[in-house]
Amino acid sequence: MGFFQRLKSNLGTRSGPRGKDGARAYAIGDIHGRLDLLELLIAKIEADIAGRPPARNFIVFLGDYVDRGPDSAGVIERLRTWQPDNARVIFLGGNHEEVMLRVLRGDEDVLQSWLKFGGAECAESYGLDSDSLRKLHPAAAIDLLVAKVPRAHRKFLEELADTFRFGDYLFVHAGIRPGLGLEEQDRHDLRWIREPFLTDIKEHGFVVVHGHTIVSQVEERPNRIAIDTGAYHSGVLTALAIEGGERWYVATNRDELEGSGPAGPSSAFA
Repeated sequence: MGFFQRLKSNLGTRSGPRGKDGARAYAIGDIHGRLDLLELLIAKIEADIAGRPPARNFIVFLGDYVDRGPDSAGVIERLRTWQPDNARVIFLGGNHEEVMLRVLRGDEDVLQSWLKFGGAECAESYGLDSDSLRKLHPAAAIDLLVAKVPRAHRKFLEELADTFRFGDYLFVHAGIRPGLGLEEQDRHDLRWIREPFLTDIKEHGFVVVHGHTIVSQVEERPNRIAIDTGAYHSGVLTALAIEGGERWYVATNRDELEGSGPAGPSSAFA
């Protein structure tokens, strides 16, 4: 993707889905510890806002800020302290934040799985040695982690929202359970679901904008848009912008940084 890749969708007409009247929204996919890419994308979004007519701006992060990439701690600190002058920022929670919170709350049963599926890199970003953590009794390892994670970071994780509605769009981390109304959705599905959501072709009453499931490029379907472009290993962090009946994309580029991080295996958490 180039600096600003504008994709006019066949849904982006007056008869198609529209954003909130008088407002513009940017939805940002899974960051996974890539502070370097986050900084690049923030700069691009700020430039995009500056180059457009004034509007109420919303910047919505779809979750999975932590794990896998090298600087989960830096990502959380950047996000929780960011107060842009020209936008309201909304933070949604992903499954990786959910698991990290379970560990911080003392759930010994998920510690090893968390370390295996990206938590090791997260722990190291807080100054801990992941190999040493694996060798400790789970309770002792959790005590070390709790001592290293600032209370402000934990508070940030605990206050993450589940969904954000923007006109005819619903922003969420993973997706929804087809056939259920929004008020009936379960948090576990909102943060973890893949099937039957990904293959469902029915209209939901809104277009679901989601991350969680990695795609090689943005995937637009009539009832959903997937924007998790695997930033932690691809070097491509993507934002979808919506204003009225128009959609466009702002993204980082693999070539903007020297090396885009290690290639990562697929995982149970994704």
